[in-house]
Amino acid sequence: MIDKELKSKRIAILSPVAWRTPPRAYGAWETVASNITEGLVARGWKNVTLFATKDSITKAKLVGWIEKGYEENKSQIPLVSTCLHISKALERAAEFDLIHSNFDYLPLTYIPFINTPMLTTIHGFSDPDILRVYYDHKDSYFVSISDSDRDPGLPYLATVYNGIDLSNLTFREKPGDKLVHYGRIHNDKGTHLAIEAAKKSGMDLIIAGIIQDQEYFDNLIKPHLNQSSVQFIGPVNPVQRNELLKEAYAVLHLNTIPERFGLVMAESMAAGVPLIAADLGSCHEVIADKQTGYLVNSVDEAVEAIGKIDLIDRKKCRQRVEENFTIDCMVESYEKVYAEIFRLEAKKQ
Repeated sequence: MIDKELKSKRIAILSPVAWRTPPRAYGAWETVASNITEGLVARGWKNVTLFATKDSITKAKLVGWIEKGYEENKSQIPLVSTCLHISKALERAAEFDLIHSNFDYLPLTYIPFINTPMLTTIHGFSDPDILRVYYDHKDSYFVSISDSDRDPGLPYLATVYNGIDLSNLTFREKPGDKLVHYGRIHNDKGTHLAIEAAKKSGMDLIIAGIIQDQEYFDNLIKPHLNQSSVQFIGPVNPVQRNELLKEAYAVLHLNTIPERFGLVMAESMAAGVPLIAADLGSCHEVIADKQTGYLVNSVDEAVEAIGKIDLIDRKKCRQRVEENFTIDCMVESYEKVYAEIFRLEAKKQ
């Protein structure tokens, strides 16, 4: 299929409706859905439609039924908004040559009722039980976001790493003087371990992000907060994140479960900030150990790594992102996936 013919295909991008696309602050899946959409438009795709909340922002065609994300307007029942959004979008499936879902397993349940092929980017498995849906639709098309985050029972077309927007991440060769931990505040992300590592190293720590587990925050995080050595500044939007990374000597990402991809890691390196991350899941795929950061297996190893951060070349951090984790890299990979899907679909006819 020639490039011009491929780019004339009608593509629907299905984004979640927890947050606006792109999100104002937190919203990893919405961020990726936005980057795919805008990346396709930038690379000359003429018929791209984004299904997202009505307040979303895109250069593609926007279609939505939910006024604001259910995490931003708590008057909604999340499942009601989710079902309405997905069902309304897939009612229009016949208008498209391909539906690219970034909305987990639920859209797959509509496959028996539509003829348009669906590609699902699997952003992770929130619970093993949802695999029942994926297994029931193995004749669909799947992409993983890292080699580490794959289920051995599923047929994947490819691994496509998430791509980030470099335009709002300023590379700074001069390091800041604080440790930074940002993302969702949850045991999974090891916020408590970041505090422990910072205290043992004697460095100040800034924590940013949404509180996803209030009990965890109240019991394990809040007692350590003050106005100097351990600060919590809440969620940050892209502009605030860029300023936060200016302060960073290193970013601590001491996740307690296998990382699926880790946008935080790519964003940090794009700003030239080295990572100290738990060696779980995709961290070894995103970080080049001892070149753009350090992979560790304990808090004590993290403290030791903090003492070696000045050995990391911050230019190499940025370079790794430019070569592997940009929007353009991601969308170029998806173009190959789309072409393969259309080839496979043509063989069925």
